[in-house]
Amino acid sequence: MCNGSMSESLRHAQECCKGGRLERFTEPCLLLLLFELGPAHGYQLIQELGDFGFEPDSQDPGLIYRHLRRLEKENMVRSRWETEGSGPARRLYELTKEGLELLESWSMVIEHNMNILSVFLERFRKQRAALEWEGITDTSPNLDEPEP
Repeated sequence: MCNGSMSESLRHAQECCKGGRLERFTEPCLLLLLFELGPAHGYQLIQELGDFGFEPDSQDPGLIYRHLRRLEKENMVRSRWETEGSGPARRLYELTKEGLELLESWSMVIEHNMNILSVFLERFRKQRAALEWEGITDTSPNLDEPEP
């Protein structure tokens, strides 16, 4: 583990653990935002994704719009052009009944995954605490020495 800040440590861990990426979490977050906000523009949704841990500087707007287009094609969201006011027309997205049902499914999957991850974290913390209690501060296994 590096001696830098928590965010540096987390960034390092995310680089090492490719499964820890949030990209798959984009879809349920977009659905939840549309459920919470009601009709919203893509730009607004992109800004709001920061509340879910997506770093604003690292978000690819094209990826978000591709998600929205796919969700619209699957009838999970619908959109319409908003032409009122000054400036160019903007697309307004809103959740459909089918999208709300998908959001319900996502919430069940996420809750199930949280339970599994809680067990993992509890076991890890218990093992780490046991090693620290014994005065062992380096929790990395020594792969050079054979186990007894």
